[in-house]
Amino acid sequence: MRNAMTVDVEDWFHVSALAQTVSRAEWDRCECRVERNTYRLLDLFERRGLKATFFVLGWVADRYPALVRAIAARGHEVACHGQSHQLVYNQTPAVFREETRRAKRTLEDLVQRPVQGYRAASYSITRRSLWALDVLTEEGFSWDSSIFPIYHDRYGVPDAPRRPYRLTAPNGATLAEFPLTTVQLGRYRLPIAGGGYFRIFPYALTRWGLRRVNQVDKQSFIFYLHPWEIDPEQPRVKAGAVSRFRHYTNLDRCEARLARLVRDFDFTTAGEVLSGLGLLGRPSEPVQARAIGGD
Repeated sequence: MRNAMTVDVEDWFHVSALAQTVSRAEWDRCECRVERNTYRLLDLFERRGLKATFFVLGWVADRYPALVRAIAARGHEVACHGQSHQLVYNQTPAVFREETRRAKRTLEDLVQRPVQGYRAASYSITRRSLWALDVLTEEGFSWDSSIFPIYHDRYGVPDAPRRPYRLTAPNGATLAEFPLTTVQLGRYRLPIAGGGYFRIFPYALTRWGLRRVNQVDKQSFIFYLHPWEIDPEQPRVKAGAVSRFRHYTNLDRCEARLARLVRDFDFTTAGEVLSGLGLLGRPSEPVQARAIGGD
């Protein structure tokens, strides 16, 4: 079964967990490591003949346009990760629209093809910010991967569907949603989609969970990673205990684990998986759109 490999192309200082320590005003003075780390991921994927979806932050695209072109030239899917990695529910609809439009146009100018997919910073499309789905449909996106169907202190729509589906935005328009991967254990949903969960959980647990999604649930999963997660030499900054744990745990093990993962599972782009499920374009049979977060 083909699954979606995705990379959120951002640098270590963009991370929401470090926002209290590294302010946005300091970003241009920080050591940028996103370019070299993204090329390491590109090389790893090339060795495996693997195509992935890269959600590129507009801030990164503005400074490293050649990197964005290289991602596309190697046959990967370029998608949008917004402009400034601000949490959607902390933005106004007007600011979110302006930033999303700017980032989308920048990426499309660089790769000379439509950018159809979007992922919010820190999965911050929640019940507080469902209006963002209106903006995405109005700005021409055909699919999204921002909704994490779990409870979490920063993100999550706990009762959202676990499988890819078509959702209905508040304005009545629809788009495909590829929710972040979870394993259903009774009434509990275990997040198993990647990132910090991938670094913190034992690899055997991740492999078990993802195989369960493929073999028991009979569904494709989506996996995500950030370039900074394969970089144990990145600068260390002071932060709260929880933030340090989430950000720095097992950075030195992540790249080797990723190499195992891409041997153990079959991956392609998120767009390819959604197309194969009939959720993009004109489905061969009717697809029922589902609303989330209604009153």
